[in-house]
Amino acid sequence: MVTMSDEQPDTPATDETGVPAEVFDVDDVGGGLRGALEAVLMVVDQPIPAVDLAAALGRPVTDVESTLDALDAEYAEAHRGFTLRQVGGGWRMYSRAEYAPAVERFLLDGQQARLTQASLETLAVIAYRQPVARSRVSAVRGVNVDGVVRTLLTRGLITEVGRDDHSGATLYGTTGFFLERLGLGSLDELPALAPYLPEADTLDEIAEQGRW
Repeated sequence: MVTMSDEQPDTPATDETGVPAEVFDVDDVGGGLRGALEAVLMVVDQPIPAVDLAAALGRPVTDVESTLDALDAEYAEAHRGFTLRQVGGGWRMYSRAEYAPAVERFLLDGQQARLTQASLETLAVIAYRQPVARSRVSAVRGVNVDGVVRTLLTRGLITEVGRDDHSGATLYGTTGFFLERLGLGSLDELPALAPYLPEADTLDEIAEQGRW
């Protein structure tokens, strides 16, 4: 007689999409680990430790580190416009220093497109609420501002100024270039608009509720 065990059969772990985690293997794709690392590093906005990359891709840390070193050497030998740099214990892609004049010309002189309305609104919130985290800016605007913040960082109008003591979130503030472009000597010369923005406690409550 065949009896059924009380134990449930093992089921593969799944990610948030419900797809079994082991379905994807970097070796199943033509570019392998090298291609997977490039794909991930193209979308990050801060340096990522090798151990985190290894965990995400299911490979030993030593394999990831050696591959990153190999990619960096390959980019240098091919005179690519970008490079891999290890900063603060993490890895990220950056424009190569030799091409800084070309990047600067594009960002400051040669780029025809003006800031979008979304960028201007986000910049205004940061200017008046700095130092401020992205979650608070999102709470004020009612939308996710991650992409807009990256644009403002690229333009040199805002910069990272620290971390929130409680949440650890990155805090942003405006730069000297921002003041220069507006013809201001200091932030004290900004028009008095701050009283019309929500209070900090209100923003915290909205952010916690995820209403942006």
